[in-house]
Amino acid sequence: MPGPALSFVIPLYRSAETIGAVVREIEGFTVEGGHEIILVHDGSGEETSRAARELVRTARVPVTLIEHARNYGEHNAVLTGWRHARGAYIVNLDDDGQNPPAEALRLWREAKAAGLDVVYGHYEEKRHEAWRNLGSWFTNRMTDWALDKPAGFYLSSFRCVSAFVARQVIGYAGPYPYIDGLILQVTQRIGSIAVRHEERKAGRSTYTLGKLIRLWLSAWVNFSLLPLRVATVLGLVVAAAGMVALGTIAWLWYSGIGPEYGWGWTMSCILIFSGTQLVMLGLIGEYLGRMFIAVNQRPQSVVREVVASDAAGRVS
Repeated sequence: MPGPALSFVIPLYRSAETIGAVVREIEGFTVEGGHEIILVHDGSGEETSRAARELVRTARVPVTLIEHARNYGEHNAVLTGWRHARGAYIVNLDDDGQNPPAEALRLWREAKAAGLDVVYGHYEEKRHEAWRNLGSWFTNRMTDWALDKPAGFYLSSFRCVSAFVARQVIGYAGPYPYIDGLILQVTQRIGSIAVRHEERKAGRSTYTLGKLIRLWLSAWVNFSLLPLRVATVLGLVVAAAGMVALGTIAWLWYSGIGPEYGWGWTMSCILIFSGTQLVMLGLIGEYLGRMFIAVNQRPQSVVREVVASDAAGRVS
């Protein structure tokens, strides 16, 4: 049986107050070829689970609810949704209504019209807290250096991807996925359009600085050797500085100026070398730690249950 033209994948996390309005708006769309909704509940408690199950029961379009056994993170949840999506194109959007579903249709139409594998939504004005806006800016600048993407190209979590790209990306089984890094390993046929970003309708954002830092680490450590190369260059620079310092110490000693200068320079050299070694050991440890976890087969996600409804409202 052929799948629908478009799948909407929505990760859920503490969104009992907001997800209903998002799903109801999507239900009202007329999509040539049909559409479906994939909800991935990422282990945030019974309240969100109950709200999602009620949406499955009362849906007017096919809705699938996937329950994670625990919280794994947004990118892991998106990949779980992609694995269950049947659409020729997949749009993933947030559960809080800040990504207007009508704008998701524009992403899909642009991807079809331009023959692109991926279309990102570029926000005309972001309505997040200032620290999150700054974090997004830094993430995009960082990925200019770390990933093989056009300089200045804006990446966001509001994206439409073709089923071809999704099939390639979901083959990644590591516990720390970074979806945009995976996408850019598959295709360069990407584009973006300006989209609206709405105020949050209810509740508070659950996105934290810790999650943002983990995202940065995933982008840098999983998809780039740049941190190791930076550490190598830094080590060479500091080693050269150390040689200069040692030469200076030898000259001071030879000139008879006194050991007090040599003592201070020696301590400085020790501190510089020690600090550099700790930085490099930390980076190497991060790589080795992730390799260790991957080798020990830590799961990317575990699905506890899948609940689905068809267009006639039958729940299975």
